[in-house]
Amino acid sequence: MSEAIAVSNLNDASKRTWLIASGCAGAVGGVAAVVPFVSSFLPSEKAKAAGAAVEADISALAPGEKLTVEWRGKPVWVVRRTPEQLAALPKHNDQLADPKSERKPAEQAPEYARNEVRSRKPEFLVVVGICTHLGCSPSDKFKPGPQPSLPDDWDGGFFCPCHGSTFDLAGRVYKNKPAPDNLEVPPHMYLSDTKLLIGDDKKA
Repeated sequence: MSEAIAVSNLNDASKRTWLIASGCAGAVGGVAAVVPFVSSFLPSEKAKAAGAAVEADISALAPGEKLTVEWRGKPVWVVRRTPEQLAALPKHNDQLADPKSERKPAEQAPEYARNEVRSRKPEFLVVVGICTHLGCSPSDKFKPGPQPSLPDDWDGGFFCPCHGSTFDLAGRVYKNKPAPDNLEVPPHMYLSDTKLLIGDDKKA
């Protein structure tokens, strides 16, 4: 009798082991099937390089700071301008090559950014961080006042060390500089107060 019970227990244990193993294999297979399906909703690196829109979290960006986001293999700068920086923008219009972004408007900025602050929201500047001369990347010169290679009445902006082009904090190029045009404003829109979408301004 005890021998029959032992054989029965052994059979039950074998069945349990087989059921657990089958269940685990099914779960792993299910996860393997789901992962590619979920990841198919995310833009691939190839799609990003081709121009897929990218989201930027701007919730931690303090006034006077800059965030860099990659879009189409290019650096896109998001600058949160201070009230003082915004107030200084009109002061040097006569020193700028294209203060109203009238030159090559379709290439330089979407219609909603063809204004003095060159943005959808005055507080935030969104520009491609590539000099329009030979494709160098300008450096931040947000601090106002006299500095090497900058005018004494400098109110903050960007300086391209390659050939000396200067841009204000709206990405507008100063006159008589190698760069022929203002920094490009890419298509963009705000998904919320803290989320910015770069590369698309017509998202359904």
